[in-house]
Amino acid sequence: MARIPKQTASQADGVEYRRARTWEIAFSQLNNGSAMIFYVLVGLMSYLQNAGYGIAVAVAGVILTVTRVFDGVIDPLLGLIIEKVRFRFGKLRFFMLVGWAIRSLAILMLFVWGSDAGLGAAFFIALYVVYIIGSSMNDIAGQMSGPVLTNDPRQRPTVQVWATVYAYLIPSIFTIISTVVFLPRHGNEFTVAMLSETALTYVACSFVFQVLACIGVARVDKPESFAHISVTREKAEVTVRDMWNVLAHNGSFQRYLISGASDKLAQVVRSQAVIGTLMWGILLGNMQLGTVLSLVAILPGIIFAIFGARYTGKHGSKAATVTWTWICLILAAVMAAFCLLVDLRAVLGSLALTIPFFLVYLLLNGASMVVTVANGAMRADVIDSELDRSGKFLPATVTATYNIVDQVISSLGSTLALGAVALIGFTTVMPQPTDSPNTAILMMTMVLFFGLPILGWICTLIAMRGYKLDRTEMIEVQKRVAGRKAEQAEVEPIANLS
Repeated sequence: MARIPKQTASQADGVEYRRARTWEIAFSQLNNGSAMIFYVLVGLMSYLQNAGYGIAVAVAGVILTVTRVFDGVIDPLLGLIIEKVRFRFGKLRFFMLVGWAIRSLAILMLFVWGSDAGLGAAFFIALYVVYIIGSSMNDIAGQMSGPVLTNDPRQRPTVQVWATVYAYLIPSIFTIISTVVFLPRHGNEFTVAMLSETALTYVACSFVFQVLACIGVARVDKPESFAHISVTREKAEVTVRDMWNVLAHNGSFQRYLISGASDKLAQVVRSQAVIGTLMWGILLGNMQLGTVLSLVAILPGIIFAIFGARYTGKHGSKAATVTWTWICLILAAVMAAFCLLVDLRAVLGSLALTIPFFLVYLLLNGASMVVTVANGAMRADVIDSELDRSGKFLPATVTATYNIVDQVISSLGSTLALGAVALIGFTTVMPQPTDSPNTAILMMTMVLFFGLPILGWICTLIAMRGYKLDRTEMIEVQKRVAGRKAEQAEVEPIANLS
């Protein structure tokens, strides 16, 4: 008996989806890989500020926080410029490469040519602002590539899988390179020479990733990929009003923002070094455990991401978000209860406690990965729904508007974490792994490490109750968009002949 071939998404849904080749998706998301290399370099900025520019540690933290807010402000302006620009060959490669060139030049000026030259804080701040402009330009263009490459609901989540794999692996690899290769060559000290050598090598590697990313988007990087529908030539001009219109009138985008912002705040607070000190160093008594767990979690995290892409492709981004948010919430509640009921200092000394602790923690990390994959697909759905709603294709606008919230939340994360530890007595000194655990530390750690994420997931579930872009609705959205594009294609040749 002959095997019946499995239907494609286009056949099953009655929509002619555009699809990308697997290698195109993999290459295109190397833009995120390139960005992750710079992310590792930015992590070394505090050492650079002190060793290369004589900036005090406390002042360095303020500079990085304030400039992060500037990052959120500049994003919508750059997004608007990217939307307005029309090139004969497209726009993704142009802004990806120009953004890379600007951020690379700024990094080389900061780490190599300007470091240890007595140029001071003003020079550092000015070049770091230039870096932020190039970084934002490159990131927005790179994040636009997914919605442009494919609108196939089964394929779209795989874009986020590749982005997530690079986000996990590349920082880990390059952090290891800096600490295992470069640091020992300079006496295990973060000297100006060590930072300079690291920056030169990393910028060269990022260029390779950037070129591959441009190859990945080359086929779709053309003007027709960014065309609006059912609007006149005059109304096709993108303005600040369009950005406000998306934020004020696209209900799906509003709910997506609420979901993303609440999850982001919990993620940023939990990732603060001081919170890691409370959890791993003081309560569990092993400061290195957090780092080891993050490395161990990479492989199962990738497996969960691949599974999450298949689940999201089959059930839609809304269903995947709701289902796996519930799973995250339950697992986090179990972890919190476990930590409150047992003596955490005894966990690592008892196999009966160690196994359930590690197992539930890795499951929670994996379930969170599925939510992340669904979140990436959801942003692409929102972009297509806006095309259906207003007739304008605004990937840069949606991305940049989301980035405003992302940057503001990220800048608040450290403030919230430091304020929380101050409430339990750490007002003049920071928590150290050698500190003794007590009830106040335990309760505050549970609130920040598990309670805040649980609150974020509850906000997500509430927001998703009114989110309309489920699997069925997205099929209808794609049908309406395809129909209007077909009508426009019939009208434009007639207009050209008249």
